[in-house]
Amino acid sequence: MNVDETTRTFTDFFRERGHILIPGNSLISPPGDSVLFTTSGMHPLTPYLEGRPHPEGRRLVDVQRCLRTTDLEEVGDDTHLTVFEMLGSWSLGDYPGVQSLKWGYELLRDGFGISPDRLHVTVFGGDDQVGPDETSLHTWESLGVPVELTQDENWWSNGPTGPCGPDSEIFVWTGETPPRGTPTTDPGWTEVWNHVMMRYRRHDDGTLEPLTPERVDTGMGLERMLTILQGKSSVFDCDIFVPWTETIPSLWQLDDRSLRIVSDHLRSTVVVIGDGIRPSNTQRGYVLRRLIRRVLTTLWRTDPTRTLSELPTHPIEHTIDHFKQDIEVRNVRETLRNEEDRFRTLMTKGGPIVSRHRSRGNGHLTDEDYHYLHDTHGLPRDLVDLLGEPSLTQPVG
Repeated sequence: MNVDETTRTFTDFFRERGHILIPGNSLISPPGDSVLFTTSGMHPLTPYLEGRPHPEGRRLVDVQRCLRTTDLEEVGDDTHLTVFEMLGSWSLGDYPGVQSLKWGYELLRDGFGISPDRLHVTVFGGDDQVGPDETSLHTWESLGVPVELTQDENWWSNGPTGPCGPDSEIFVWTGETPPRGTPTTDPGWTEVWNHVMMRYRRHDDGTLEPLTPERVDTGMGLERMLTILQGKSSVFDCDIFVPWTETIPSLWQLDDRSLRIVSDHLRSTVVVIGDGIRPSNTQRGYVLRRLIRRVLTTLWRTDPTRTLSELPTHPIEHTIDHFKQDIEVRNVRETLRNEEDRFRTLMTKGGPIVSRHRSRGNGHLTDEDYHYLHDTHGLPRDLVDLLGEPSLTQPVG
């Protein structure tokens, strides 16, 4: 299945079962939310999972784009992305988790064509406050799916207080051998779908109050599912990344990890710009600035003459179309060009300053040096560290 078929299979399955397809939100988190970006499919629905009536009803399904800054350093491996999409379904007190698990099994087997022999699940095994999730355990056993009991790995909460409860994670075998072991003992098991049963509310003192009726929140990583359905070894090999992974090697010669970082960060940059963010020195704008600078430093390590103006229109346009964003390609290109010019100027001016401070410390910088460089010259710590790489401060031309 390609990306559109996969998304449609998921949403149509739940629409046929009475769920209303709601539009996905932008990456900008709701007003008053302390989190910079939408980090999960359930994030925009938090008030409704806590009890507020949703205008579309109690059964919902959607496709939500997300961004997690905590994964930036992991980008480049087979699974981590900066911007990704979550396929989600919800019961806002309408049906119990048992029904969600049964539908999940049906969709994976009949909708996506995944053999039950390749499935394994994990279920909450209990702790000193709550007993094992026997309802989920018996459901999976009745379906013939092997179960592994865990503790913290299968307890979900959105913070120290508020709705929480056990979850059940569904794994698919992607190893090269026949299925073996369990999800916690063999990396051949890949998690694809999490079903959260919000059965409790945790109070400030740590006590749990039953939450009735329970809410159900499920989230499936689209790119990870594509990897499985398309028989690929990496999310970067799926059709959704083809416009980037085929275009970039024709422009710049990069090793595999650098190609993945540049592809991910440029694609993510387009999405963030498309949601109205512009580079700045604070908050969301600084995350965008970091993404662009990481692309440029990756490109300039081997050739400081490389420029983002070489990037053709096609992958940018493809990303805007996929995320259904209202922005012109020329506006994205202008933002990239302006930020590149700004960064190159900083590199040129800041390089000699940082070099002088390094030479005084025999190649090392103290915390006092970092504070001085930031307060006096406007050079943030991450930029100072980058300026320690000689190839990045070579003159262009």
